[in-house]
Parts: sequence; structure tokens; C-alpha cells
Amino acid sequence: MTHTHSPAEWAAFLSLGVTFWATCAALLYLSYDADPSPTMHRAAGAVHQAAVHAGHDVNRAIATVRRRVACAARPAAVWAAALLLLLSGPTGGTR
Repeated sequence: MTHTHSPAEWAAFLSLGVTFWATCAALLYLSYDADPSPTMHRAAGAVHQAAVHAGHDVNRAIATVRRRVACAARPAAVWAAALLLLLSGPTGGTR
């Protein structure tokens, strides 16, 4: 059994299509007359400034990690050397 659409359903669909087209056309016509270059320049400047700030944040994070690793490496090396000396003593290490 096939279901055919009634003329009212076709008319509703056609009306919906025309409404969608008219909405898109109105938005296009409203935005076409405006000069987008000042807005685009402001947006590009904001994106550039955000990228610069992000780059500074990344550089600061890398420097902090390197400094903390360098500060933690020295005590770790001292502890490792002390443990190695204790384990390789004259008694032959652990029993």
C-alpha cells in the first residue's frame, strides 16, 4: 500500500521552502551592502593578539618545566649516588 501526499501537504512543503529561501535571501541582501573589511581587520587583529598571548603562555610554561626539572634533577642525582655507594660498599652490597 503506497501513501500519496495530499495537496495540502504539498502546499505546506512548498510554503516552507519559499519561507526558507526568502529568509536566506533577506540575510544575504542585508549583509551584502555592508563593508566587511573593518570587521575583518578587527577580527584578524584579535586572533593575532590571542595567538601572541598563547605563544607567551606556552613559552612561560616550557621555561617553568625546564627550571623545575633542573631543580629536581640535582637532588635526585645525589640520592642515586648515595644509594649506589651504600649498595656497593665493602660488604658486597645487600645481604
